[in-house]
Amino acid sequence: MIGWSGYFIQQGATMLNPATAKAVIDHALFLGADFAELFVEHHQSSSVELVSGEVDKVNSGIDFGIGIRLFFGHKVLYGYTNSTEEEELKRVTSLLTAKDKRDQIIDGVALNLNRYTNKHTCQFPLSQGAELAQKIAFLKEVNHSARAESDKISQFIGRMLQREQQIEIFNSEGLHIGDTRHYTRVAATAIAQNGSDQSTGFEAPGALTGWEFHNSVNAKDLGQHVAKQAMVKLFADPCPSGEMPVIIGNGFGGVIFHEACGHLLETTSVAKKASVFHDKMGEMIANTVVNAVDDGTMTNEWGSINIDDEGMETQRTQLIKNGKLTSFMVDKLGGMKTGYAPTGSGRRESYKYAPTSRMRNTFIEAGNSSLDEMVASVEHGIYAPKMGGGSVQPGTGEFNFAVQEAYLIENGKITKPLKSATLISTGPKVLKEISMVGNDFALAAGMCGSVSGSVPTTVGQPALKVDNILVGGGN
Repeated sequence: MIGWSGYFIQQGATMLNPATAKAVIDHALFLGADFAELFVEHHQSSSVELVSGEVDKVNSGIDFGIGIRLFFGHKVLYGYTNSTEEEELKRVTSLLTAKDKRDQIIDGVALNLNRYTNKHTCQFPLSQGAELAQKIAFLKEVNHSARAESDKISQFIGRMLQREQQIEIFNSEGLHIGDTRHYTRVAATAIAQNGSDQSTGFEAPGALTGWEFHNSVNAKDLGQHVAKQAMVKLFADPCPSGEMPVIIGNGFGGVIFHEACGHLLETTSVAKKASVFHDKMGEMIANTVVNAVDDGTMTNEWGSINIDDEGMETQRTQLIKNGKLTSFMVDKLGGMKTGYAPTGSGRRESYKYAPTSRMRNTFIEAGNSSLDEMVASVEHGIYAPKMGGGSVQPGTGEFNFAVQEAYLIENGKITKPLKSATLISTGPKVLKEISMVGNDFALAAGMCGSVSGSVPTTVGQPALKVDNILVGGGN
């Protein structure tokens, strides 16, 4: 079927009159722009937060605006307004081009409505109701389950977010297309305390769908999971330090590839030669067991999109195949600068940002090894089933990531829980140190910040063995 927003546009109820859009684009071309684009957005959000079993915050809001992007060669001019009036949009365009205005070199073309297949179903969108009572009841059930796990659980914080983003894009190449995106996510944090010692457990699943998402998340299991995670660390032993093999768990373990490698494969950094991979296309950059993908087409996944924020239909992009670099993530401007074809990776937080190349659902594909086989191959090392946050040095991929849950491996067996583990290395080095890739593939939702703002992205991988990595330990 046609995407819901395509149907919306077809009925004539567009957010911006196409005649107005055409007039503004023609005005930009008259002022000498090589390319002109209007990004129209209507964004509705609702969130509720539970602390100590009681509702602490309820927030909702609506935002609307139009971003205007112009190319003069490889130079990008960007501005935005909250008005749909033709004269105001032309005024912003004139202000943007004040220093770059030149004789017109490109003529405008007719706008044609593009249609596409909507891959992502939504039964209960935010625009039909916030369902606050149901969301509060869900969070209270998670809270009750977490606290029932142990009397050491001193605090629980739960948050439910739902968003609905409607976009419409017009450009000087004749594009007219729209999309509506529905996001729902729950975040649960449990804090365990024993005297002055504290530890936390955290999980935050999400999907590109409506409120029906809660049917796929078991509130009781979620509460137990974050509570057990916190309890394991509360009485754990100090982590040893030094270089050793580490098995990184599935799902959110993929955050290391996302941060330390994924950003280096975006033309945002590649075009500036700020990435160590900028000249490595077709070369071996990882162990042959490594296959990595950025896929925007996965049904209802948190990082999926029907079209990117430049209006291109999304696709599956094979980044690494059997260790060889096979593609970058490319937006329109990045393609112009590097010569690579766009991959539907142009993304932005809102109309306030110009788009750049960004990740969608980015992961290392499943391999053939079992977790037991990987553990059995380690004489002395660490098993890190759950990763936490960290920091990455842009350009080089040097990283420092906290391990949220860790265990010691001795003589091929997992023996005891650890705390305060940190993994230190570089993305390019880690790719070559991966020797075994598991068969337990999983994904995890997250938010990624970059020059075009914060966007929903999914990380993922099966469990994998890194032969040698520096582990920072301590109390």
